[in-house]
Amino acid sequence: MRVEIDEPKCVASGQCVVASPEVFDQRDEDGVVIVLDAAPAPALHDAVREAAAVCPAAAIRLVLA
Repeated sequence: MRVEIDEPKCVASGQCVVASPEVFDQRDEDGVVIVLDAAPAPALHDAVREAAAVCPAAAIRLVLA
C-alpha cells in the first residue's frame, strides 16, 4: 500500500491523524496533512483505510501494490 495526498483538497480536519497517528500528522502553520509513512507496514493498513474513509475532503488516496 502506498499513501498519496491531494494537498489542495485537505481541509485540515485532523481525522486522519486521529485514525492513524503513525502515518499522518498535520503542519503546524495551517493544519494540512503530512504523510509520515507513505508505505506503511501491513499492520497499519486497517487504520490507514479508516483514515481515508473518514477524511471529509477525500484527500487521501491509497494505491494498492
